[in-house]
Amino acid sequence: MDDTGARAEELFLEVFESLPRQGPGRRACTARALALCAGLPEAPLVLDLGCGAGAQTLHLAELTAGRIVALDLHRPNVARLGATLAARGLERRVLAAWGDMARPPVPPGRCDLVWSEGALYNLGLARALPLVRELLRPGGHVAFTDAVWRVADPPAEVREAFAEYATMGTAADALREIEASGLAPVGHFPVPDEAWWDDFYTPLLRRVGELRAQHAGDAEALAALDAIAAEAEMHRRHASSYGYDFFVARRP
Repeated sequence: MDDTGARAEELFLEVFESLPRQGPGRRACTARALALCAGLPEAPLVLDLGCGAGAQTLHLAELTAGRIVALDLHRPNVARLGATLAARGLERRVLAAWGDMARPPVPPGRCDLVWSEGALYNLGLARALPLVRELLRPGGHVAFTDAVWRVADPPAEVREAFAEYATMGTAADALREIEASGLAPVGHFPVPDEAWWDDFYTPLLRRVGELRAQHAGDAEALAALDAIAAEAEMHRRHASSYGYDFFVARRP
């Protein structure tokens, strides 16, 4: 990586590590998806894959009485969540763990609920969902959000932005992947635009503004910050062409 790329990555992390969450979502969506997971034990074992800073992990801790393992590969996220759990007195019930979601530290067939908001794309659904199925006990549930196309021919700008997610499809495509993995779809719903703006982009743009003020006169830093803010502006223009859906499925 050259100096320009390293600087851009440094600023990217400086923005995202400070945010309350690293992608679209909100407590109401977590609660709605959890309500679709009928028959959970009173104190379920929950695995939160790709937990980020743990906004949804904390919501799950409020909404359930279970034990939660929150897994992330980015050590600063794990450290930040661990500190939050300690401050809230949750560290005996919720574990912030460093690790790869492809090799989670939970034995097969033990989880009552596997959760993942905006993270399974790192593996792709075709790889991630069979792995999740093996983690679940019979009758256990998985709930996850995933980016989906809302139109057949998205604008080129949006296609380019999602180029790293080569297998991104429609909600119907995701449902087919769920069934192909041996899971039974329970329900799905779109993550509302408020969860993009109020919970994600508003804090992001606020932090970008703070850093622009700190780096005034530094053209390289300002260009990197402009690139980060461009995602929000793209969403403002083209939100009707893509979005996140929340999917809930069950291991038969």
